[in-house]
Amino acid sequence: MEITGKVLQINDPKTGQSSRGEWKKQEVIIETEEQYPRSVCLLNWNDKVDISGIKPGDKINASVNIESREFKGNWFTDVKLWKITQEQDAKKESKGTTPPVDDAPLPGKDDIPEDIFSDENDSSEDDLPF
Repeated sequence: MEITGKVLQINDPKTGQSSRGEWKKQEVIIETEEQYPRSVCLLNWNDKVDISGIKPGDKINASVNIESREFKGNWFTDVKLWKITQEQDAKKESKGTTPPVDDAPLPGKDDIPEDIFSDENDSSEDDLPF
């Protein structure tokens, strides 16, 4: 799933210890750009995504997985980042590359062979099937 929005804030990283080892998470809060904007907290677990290049005010496109889990009768939902691009990067990618410009001059009137327009090439039979 993808979410596009403006970065509101980037929280300080939090670390901890679980039965599976050390963990680190950092929250990025964005505001979507819809008719009715929503704030969404994106989680970056164990530095899976490099968010060092983004700052508040940047427009981003975030690829996320949404996951819910139950703990003691309560449900918790995470929006986990797995890819992030800044809006200007996404525009560059969509434009693609332009072919190189050839500086060779276009053919002129004198460069076209005369026999192309002669009646010898005109056939009375039509090669078209219709």
